[in-house]
Amino acid sequence: MIKKLLIANRGEIAVRIMKTAQAQGIECFAIYSFADRNAQHVIQADQALALNGASLGESYLNIEQILTLATAYNIDAIHPGYGFLSENDVFAERCAQANIRFVGPPPSAIQAMGSKSKAKQIMEAANVPLLPGYHGDKDDAELLKAAAKQMGFPVLLKASAGGGGKGMRVVDSEANFADGLAAAKREAEHAFGSSHMIIEKFLAHARHIEVQVFCDSHNNGVYLFERDCSIQRRHQKVVEEAPALGVDETLRMAMGQAAVRAAQAIGYVGAGTVEFLLGEDGGFYFMEMNTRLQVEHPVTEAITGEDLVSWQLHVAEGKPLPKLQNELAINGHAIEVRLYAENPQRGFLPSTGRISHLEWPNNARIDAGIVSGDTITPLYDPMIAKLIVHGSTRQDAIGLIQSALADTHILGIHSNTQLLRQICAHAEFVRGGVSTTWLDEQLATLLESSELANEIKELAVASILLSPTEAANKHGAWHQCDDFRLGEDTRVYHFDVAGECISLSLTAAKNLLASTSALEVMSKDNGYWVQGAGIELWVKPFHPVRAQTARSSGAISAPMSGSVIEICCKDGDQVKAGDKLISIEAMKMEHALYAPVDGVVVTTGLAVGDSVNDDQLLLSVEEISHA
Repeated sequence: MIKKLLIANRGEIAVRIMKTAQAQGIECFAIYSFADRNAQHVIQADQALALNGASLGESYLNIEQILTLATAYNIDAIHPGYGFLSENDVFAERCAQANIRFVGPPPSAIQAMGSKSKAKQIMEAANVPLLPGYHGDKDDAELLKAAAKQMGFPVLLKASAGGGGKGMRVVDSEANFADGLAAAKREAEHAFGSSHMIIEKFLAHARHIEVQVFCDSHNNGVYLFERDCSIQRRHQKVVEEAPALGVDETLRMAMGQAAVRAAQAIGYVGAGTVEFLLGEDGGFYFMEMNTRLQVEHPVTEAITGEDLVSWQLHVAEGKPLPKLQNELAINGHAIEVRLYAENPQRGFLPSTGRISHLEWPNNARIDAGIVSGDTITPLYDPMIAKLIVHGSTRQDAIGLIQSALADTHILGIHSNTQLLRQICAHAEFVRGGVSTTWLDEQLATLLESSELANEIKELAVASILLSPTEAANKHGAWHQCDDFRLGEDTRVYHFDVAGECISLSLTAAKNLLASTSALEVMSKDNGYWVQGAGIELWVKPFHPVRAQTARSSGAISAPMSGSVIEICCKDGDQVKAGDKLISIEAMKMEHALYAPVDGVVVTTGLAVGDSVNDDQLLLSVEEISHA
């Protein structure tokens, strides 16, 4: 029996695992980095154990430190959650050597599926359908490019050791291959400690359908049906649902049996997910197997009525599966959306800071690791919560998720909440069956639809100017560089509202609010969060003259807090507009910055590995006159 469980993870998944384990009378131990010392998984644990350091390598990826703590506290079992060490065969093996149950598959199964190249070979032998591709051990640039040219562009570069959309790039031409490969390798090395790549033919207009499997140590294996995870941005899942629309019983059984066959081919035990691409012709092809609990497991729990974490603990104790295949059935439809700390209107840049206000809907399951007042740091994944709804039909579930998103409000950081509202209201999503490229193809339109009317933006500015808690002259005439004469109420205030300059006088603000209700205003740092009428807006003072000066100087500032991972120029270099100059990493994603004009680089002494703050000057380009 498991009496003491250490959860080797953080955030919402750590809280989720605790909920089930504590309900079963298991004492739960959290681990935490210095940056997470006040996090919810620390607060909700029965005991919390500190890790030395804040970086991933020093904390949540530090096998020695985690096992030392587990041994010192007589831990019976370790649950790795997802990400971090969840698919690390060395960690699973070390747990076994320490006589600690690893709540997951045996090390040999993780190793078999941990290398996408080896996994493809095993799947081929198990008669699981595969896409054309190169899955060899060598991955030098010329060999990979030759393989890509042979199968024909577009191709998909994938980190052999990866998952979760990291270390993946679609390359549409030979001309873009070198840059795509270099970026994918960097991202893979940072996220997984290995830059090894495989290549697959990119299947356009396919759907991402995955099957939840479960196996025990008594040779039993079942599938708990499928999930449609086709709505993705840059291979990162955004919306998931179960069951998949258009998958009939014949196809469901074929995919389910193939998934169980894949799991049993590697001696699998525990929860796993076999991911397939479903073509327009109904053919399905193995992509990879995730040897852990998935982020989107709640939609499977909703339609089956089963607690998958409870199943994991049950199987980890050596017991048979709680149910066999003929005892499992689908009930209704479930949808999950992922809430990310990012700014869709600024290229999905990560957003960090203190959450000043948080409201969750009453009609949804909330899997979250945050509460109002918590701080989002640049150190970890940007996903902050999941909303999950369950209805009797897909249409019922769509109505529920639309309502839930309307009642979700996050202030203090940027989030993708408004984009999710647009996605779930889109006619093609409502109709169903969209492909993995749909979101990327529709993104510009969706973001444009997310843009608020000028009337709403002006209302936000008016609410700030006339807020009883804010002095209007804080952003008054002396700071705005406008004409101003004493004795006249004619000064105009300028604000940046979602990237657009909105200018308003006090008189205009009063007239506007005379016919409508003011929005709620919360002051934060150098700006304001404004909420109401179903919107959340970040508004900050805008100085036209200063902005023009910055544009003309060629200054390049950090778009978010993060770390410098690449510098492509040195002081005095001549560059052309569009040349890549520097790359920053935040929340495990890479962001490149380019020269705004032709000119000469002036550096600020930054080096690779340096931490930078949001809006910090990184370097500048002194424009060269072509006269």
